[in-house]
Amino acid sequence: MLRQILSITGKPGLVKIVSQGKGTLIVEELGTGKRFPAHVRDKVVSLGDIAMYTESGDTPLGEILDKVYAKYDGKEIDVKGLVASKGLRSAFEAIVEDYDRDRVYENDIKKLFTWYNILIKNGFTKFTEEEEKEAETAAE
Repeated sequence: MLRQILSITGKPGLVKIVSQGKGTLIVEELGTGKRFPAHVRDKVVSLGDIAMYTESGDTPLGEILDKVYAKYDGKEIDVKGLVASKGLRSAFEAIVEDYDRDRVYENDIKKLFTWYNILIKNGFTKFTEEEEKEAETAAE
């Protein structure tokens, strides 16, 4: 599911892949539904390829988003309030206790919470694929 959701450097928000063309992706903004091309020169990253640093290794973004969803009962996070009260790190620490404090910056946490809010507004409630979890369990 997160593999179809993209972040494009220099553009706010998140987009989903609608179609592929030669050298471009046709994407749609989550929320507004506005479609536009993402060209080869644009730095495009799939949320499914992102992981955050923890003391026990890298944790996929989907797992962290599931933890955030469970912690906040599927409700939106007041990101501006957390930034104003300097509570971003403490809020994130309550969710992911073993995050790497040296390599995860406040800006990363703010971006994570902002992405979470966008995904929740657009009806997403599961962030990891069941098949991925089953494959990981079988591998262990």
